[in-house]
Amino acid sequence: MSSLKTLSSEPLLIVENLGRKIQERWIWQSINFSLTAGDRVAIVGASGTGKSLLLRSIAGLDTVQTGLISFSGKSLFEWSMPQYRSQVIYLHQRPALQEGTVEDNLQAVFKLAVYRDKTFDRACILTYLAALGRTPKFLERPSTTLSGGEAQIVAFLRALQLAPRVLLFDEPTASLDIEAIEQFEALVHLWHNGHPDRAYLWTSHNPAQIERISDRQLHLPQWTATTSQLATDSLPSPPP
Repeated sequence: MSSLKTLSSEPLLIVENLGRKIQERWIWQSINFSLTAGDRVAIVGASGTGKSLLLRSIAGLDTVQTGLISFSGKSLFEWSMPQYRSQVIYLHQRPALQEGTVEDNLQAVFKLAVYRDKTFDRACILTYLAALGRTPKFLERPSTTLSGGEAQIVAFLRALQLAPRVLLFDEPTASLDIEAIEQFEALVHLWHNGHPDRAYLWTSHNPAQIERISDRQLHLPQWTATTSQLATDSLPSPPP
């Protein structure tokens, strides 16, 4: 694994014996893994295995029937949700934006009490935009004119400026073209490599992308009543 792990022996995030069912059907059970500083983990599995549901559960946006989630040494129940979600941010496949411009959307989060100690850094956002191949004019775009991929970029920028410890990417590049995917991944690497105390989880159906963006994978099989191994944390990906 990455040498960044030597920065701390304590995991950022621990998931223990997690289980989720809808009505009487288990979606997944017995999920156990941890994230340590520097980790890049992909969650993989066929459609319907509950990858998005797992990310939402880790973000505190969906309930589970069994198990425990801990972050920075405290269980989810010990955190106030605003504080927790300021450190563990979930990026939705179809992010919601407010009316107004892109810049209005980026600045809006600083009105929340949990971010009262932070301020909007336009210069930093412009640096991120340049890495994404976009000019400052992008900040002036009305949110109603954005494509699904552009809305995803705004959501990513909105998260980055809040300096989270863990990012939960839910198929973040599904609406992007090839060039935009490359730029998005480059910005993820820029953020991750520049902040060795951070980590992320990423869902994708693209095997090539999984190899590029992860060091190891958590496999979610399709659950049946006879499933014996419900989630496996694989070995690190081979080097490219």
